[in-house]
Amino acid sequence: MTDKSLTAHPPRPRNTAGGRGGWLLPTVLVVLSVVPLIAGGVRLTELAGGDVTPGNARFFAAPLPVVVHIFCAAVYSVLGAFQFAPRFRRRRPGWHRVAGRILVPCGLVAALSGLWMTLFYARPVGDGDLLAAFRLLFGTAMVVAISLGLAAIRRRDFARHRAWMIRGYAIGLGAGTQVLVHLPWLLFFGMPDELGRALLMGAGWAINLVVVEWVIRRRRPAAFSS
Repeated sequence: MTDKSLTAHPPRPRNTAGGRGGWLLPTVLVVLSVVPLIAGGVRLTELAGGDVTPGNARFFAAPLPVVVHIFCAAVYSVLGAFQFAPRFRRRRPGWHRVAGRILVPCGLVAALSGLWMTLFYARPVGDGDLLAAFRLLFGTAMVVAISLGLAAIRRRDFARHRAWMIRGYAIGLGAGTQVLVHLPWLLFFGMPDELGRALLMGAGWAINLVVVEWVIRRRRPAAFSS
Protein backbone atom coordinates (compact mmCIF):
# COMPACT_ATOMS: atom_id res chain seq x y z
CA MET A 1 0.00 0.00 0.00
CA THR A 2 1.55 3.29 -1.11
CA ASP A 3 1.33 6.75 0.40
CA LYS A 4 -0.69 7.82 -2.64
CA SER A 5 -3.35 5.20 -1.94
CA LEU A 6 -3.74 6.59 1.56
CA THR A 7 -4.26 10.19 0.47
CA ALA A 8 -6.17 9.89 -2.79
CA HIS A 9 -9.53 9.33 -1.10
CA PRO A 10 -9.29 10.43 2.53
CA PRO A 11 -12.16 9.33 4.75
CA ARG A 12 -14.85 11.96 5.24
CA PRO A 13 -15.27 13.16 8.80
CA ARG A 14 -18.58 12.14 10.31
CA ASN A 15 -20.76 14.91 11.63
CA THR A 16 -22.32 13.55 14.81
CA ALA A 17 -23.68 16.87 16.05
CA GLY A 18 -27.17 16.04 14.81
CA GLY A 19 -27.25 12.56 16.30
CA ARG A 20 -27.75 9.33 14.40
CA GLY A 21 -28.74 10.23 10.85
CA GLY A 22 -29.23 13.86 11.86
CA TRP A 23 -32.48 13.04 13.67
CA LEU A 24 -31.60 14.20 17.19
CA LEU A 25 -32.67 17.84 16.75
CA PRO A 26 -35.94 17.07 14.87
CA THR A 27 -36.80 14.52 17.55
CA VAL A 28 -36.21 17.06 20.32
CA LEU A 29 -38.37 19.60 18.50
CA VAL A 30 -41.22 17.12 18.06
CA VAL A 31 -41.00 16.13 21.75
CA LEU A 32 -41.07 19.82 22.68
CA SER A 33 -44.33 20.08 20.73
CA VAL A 34 -46.01 17.15 22.46
CA VAL A 35 -47.48 18.90 25.52
CA PRO A 36 -48.97 21.84 23.55
CA LEU A 37 -50.37 19.32 21.04
CA ILE A 38 -51.99 17.34 23.85
CA ALA A 39 -53.42 20.54 25.33
CA GLY A 40 -54.79 21.49 21.92
CA GLY A 41 -56.32 18.04 21.50
CA VAL A 42 -58.02 18.33 24.89
CA ARG A 43 -59.40 21.74 23.89
CA LEU A 44 -60.80 20.37 20.63
CA THR A 45 -62.35 17.44 22.50
CA GLU A 46 -64.07 19.86 24.87
CA LEU A 47 -65.43 21.87 21.98
CA ALA A 48 -66.64 18.79 20.14
CA GLY A 49 -68.29 17.41 23.26
CA GLY A 50 -69.94 20.68 24.28
CA ASP A 51 -68.33 20.52 27.73
CA VAL A 52 -68.59 24.17 28.75
CA THR A 53 -66.53 25.28 31.77
CA PRO A 54 -65.56 28.72 33.12
CA GLY A 55 -62.10 28.12 31.61
CA ASN A 56 -63.26 27.47 28.05
CA ALA A 57 -66.60 29.31 27.77
CA ARG A 58 -64.97 32.05 25.69
CA PHE A 59 -64.09 29.52 22.97
CA PHE A 60 -67.67 28.32 22.53
CA ALA A 61 -68.81 31.85 21.65
CA ALA A 62 -66.37 31.90 18.69
CA PRO A 63 -64.80 28.45 18.15
CA LEU A 64 -63.31 28.98 14.68
CA PRO A 65 -60.22 31.01 15.70
CA VAL A 66 -59.10 28.52 18.36
CA VAL A 67 -59.75 25.49 16.10
CA VAL A 68 -57.78 27.07 13.26
CA HIS A 69 -55.01 28.11 15.66
CA ILE A 70 -54.62 24.61 17.14
CA PHE A 71 -54.60 22.90 13.74
CA CYS A 72 -52.13 25.30 12.11
CA ALA A 73 -49.84 25.39 15.16
CA ALA A 74 -49.75 21.57 15.23
CA VAL A 75 -48.83 21.31 11.54
CA TYR A 76 -46.29 24.12 11.85
CA SER A 77 -44.50 22.69 14.88
CA VAL A 78 -44.36 19.04 13.78
CA LEU A 79 -43.79 19.48 10.04
CA GLY A 80 -41.30 22.27 10.71
CA ALA A 81 -39.14 19.93 12.80
CA PHE A 82 -38.31 17.90 9.69
CA GLN A 83 -36.74 20.97 8.10
CA PHE A 84 -33.92 20.50 10.62
CA ALA A 85 -33.06 16.98 9.39
CA PRO A 86 -30.21 17.54 6.89
CA ARG A 87 -29.88 13.96 5.63
CA PHE A 88 -33.62 13.65 5.16
CA ARG A 89 -33.62 16.85 3.10
CA ARG A 90 -30.62 15.77 1.01
CA ARG A 91 -32.29 12.47 0.13
CA ARG A 92 -35.49 14.29 -0.83
CA PRO A 93 -34.38 17.46 -2.66
CA GLY A 94 -37.92 18.71 -3.25
CA TRP A 95 -39.04 18.25 0.35
CA HIS A 96 -37.93 21.62 1.69
CA ARG A 97 -39.80 23.60 -0.96
CA VAL A 98 -43.01 21.55 -0.76
CA ALA A 99 -43.03 21.65 3.05
CA GLY A 100 -42.31 25.37 2.99
CA ARG A 101 -45.44 26.00 0.95
CA ILE A 102 -47.41 24.41 3.79
CA LEU A 103 -45.40 25.84 6.68
CA VAL A 104 -45.53 29.49 5.65
CA PRO A 105 -49.35 29.78 5.54
CA CYS A 106 -49.73 27.59 8.64
CA GLY A 107 -47.24 29.69 10.57
CA LEU A 108 -48.86 32.95 9.53
CA VAL A 109 -52.38 31.72 10.32
CA ALA A 110 -51.25 30.33 13.70
CA ALA A 111 -49.68 33.67 14.62
CA LEU A 112 -52.55 35.81 13.32
CA SER A 113 -55.22 33.66 14.99
CA GLY A 114 -53.23 33.88 18.22
CA LEU A 115 -53.23 37.66 17.93
CA TRP A 116 -56.98 37.65 17.27
CA MET A 117 -57.63 35.53 20.37
CA THR A 118 -55.49 37.81 22.51
CA LEU A 119 -57.39 40.88 21.34
CA PHE A 120 -60.96 39.59 21.26
CA TYR A 121 -61.36 36.62 23.60
CA ALA A 122 -62.13 37.30 27.25
CA ARG A 123 -59.00 36.82 29.35
CA PRO A 124 -58.89 33.75 31.57
CA VAL A 125 -58.14 34.08 35.28
CA GLY A 126 -54.43 34.70 35.80
CA ASP A 127 -53.81 36.45 32.47
CA GLY A 128 -53.07 40.15 32.88
CA ASP A 129 -51.97 43.08 30.76
CA LEU A 130 -48.31 42.07 30.73
CA LEU A 131 -48.99 38.59 29.37
CA ALA A 132 -51.34 40.06 26.77
CA ALA A 133 -48.57 42.46 25.74
CA PHE A 134 -46.10 39.57 25.46
CA ARG A 135 -48.52 37.62 23.28
CA LEU A 136 -49.07 40.59 21.00
CA LEU A 137 -45.32 41.28 20.83
CA PHE A 138 -44.20 37.74 20.04
CA GLY A 139 -47.18 36.99 17.80
CA THR A 140 -46.38 40.07 15.73
CA ALA A 141 -42.68 39.15 15.71
CA MET A 142 -43.57 35.68 14.36
CA VAL A 143 -45.58 37.21 11.51
CA VAL A 144 -42.73 39.59 10.71
CA ALA A 145 -40.08 36.84 10.83
CA ILE A 146 -41.99 34.52 8.49
CA SER A 147 -42.78 37.40 6.12
CA LEU A 148 -39.12 38.47 6.00
CA GLY A 149 -38.09 34.86 5.42
CA LEU A 150 -40.51 34.63 2.51
CA ALA A 151 -39.26 37.92 1.07
CA ALA A 152 -35.66 36.72 1.38
CA ILE A 153 -36.25 33.50 -0.55
CA ARG A 154 -37.95 35.45 -3.33
CA ARG A 155 -34.66 37.38 -3.63
CA ARG A 156 -32.82 34.02 -3.45
CA ASP A 157 -31.09 35.21 -0.30
CA PHE A 158 -30.85 31.75 1.24
CA ALA A 159 -28.88 32.73 4.34
CA ARG A 160 -31.37 35.37 5.47
CA HIS A 161 -34.28 33.14 4.51
CA ARG A 162 -32.93 30.43 6.78
CA ALA A 163 -32.27 32.86 9.64
CA TRP A 164 -35.72 34.45 9.60
CA MET A 165 -37.53 31.13 9.24
CA ILE A 166 -35.63 29.72 12.21
CA ARG A 167 -36.61 32.77 14.29
CA GLY A 168 -40.26 32.37 13.31
CA TYR A 169 -40.20 28.68 14.18
CA ALA A 170 -38.56 29.40 17.54
CA ILE A 171 -41.39 31.76 18.46
CA GLY A 172 -44.00 29.27 17.27
CA LEU A 173 -42.44 26.58 19.46
CA GLY A 174 -42.52 28.85 22.50
CA ALA A 175 -45.44 26.95 24.04
CA GLY A 176 -43.27 23.86 24.44
CA THR A 177 -40.49 25.75 26.19
CA GLN A 178 -43.04 27.51 28.40
CA VAL A 179 -44.07 24.11 29.77
CA LEU A 180 -40.45 23.35 30.66
CA VAL A 181 -40.06 26.75 32.30
CA HIS A 182 -43.22 26.35 34.35
CA LEU A 183 -42.44 22.87 35.70
CA PRO A 184 -39.56 23.81 38.05
CA TRP A 185 -41.52 26.82 39.32
CA LEU A 186 -44.57 24.67 40.06
CA LEU A 187 -42.45 22.05 41.82
CA PHE A 188 -40.59 24.50 44.09
CA PHE A 189 -42.93 27.48 44.45
CA GLY A 190 -46.42 26.34 43.47
CA MET A 191 -48.83 28.12 41.17
CA PRO A 192 -47.42 31.49 39.99
CA ASP A 193 -49.36 34.70 40.42
CA GLU A 194 -50.36 36.93 37.50
CA LEU A 195 -46.96 38.62 37.24
CA GLY A 196 -45.05 35.37 37.68
CA ARG A 197 -47.11 33.63 35.00
CA ALA A 198 -46.47 36.47 32.55
CA LEU A 199 -42.73 36.41 33.21
CA LEU A 200 -42.53 32.63 32.88
CA MET A 201 -44.45 32.72 29.60
CA GLY A 202 -42.22 35.51 28.31
CA ALA A 203 -39.14 33.54 29.38
CA GLY A 204 -40.24 30.61 27.18
CA TRP A 205 -40.25 32.77 24.06
CA ALA A 206 -37.08 34.61 25.08
CA ILE A 207 -35.11 31.40 25.71
CA ASN A 208 -35.97 30.06 22.26
CA LEU A 209 -34.94 33.30 20.58
CA VAL A 210 -31.66 33.56 22.50
CA VAL A 211 -30.72 29.99 21.55
CA VAL A 212 -31.53 30.36 17.85
CA GLU A 213 -29.86 33.77 17.66
CA TRP A 214 -26.69 32.22 19.06
CA VAL A 215 -26.89 29.45 16.44
CA ILE A 216 -27.55 31.91 13.60
CA ARG A 217 -24.71 34.25 14.57
CA ARG A 218 -22.33 31.34 15.07
CA ARG A 219 -22.88 30.26 11.47
CA ARG A 220 -23.18 33.73 9.96
CA PRO A 221 -19.53 34.22 8.81
CA ALA A 222 -19.74 31.10 6.63
CA ALA A 223 -23.24 31.88 5.42
CA PHE A 224 -22.40 35.38 4.25
CA SER A 225 -18.86 34.72 3.07
CA SER A 226 -19.99 34.65 -0.57
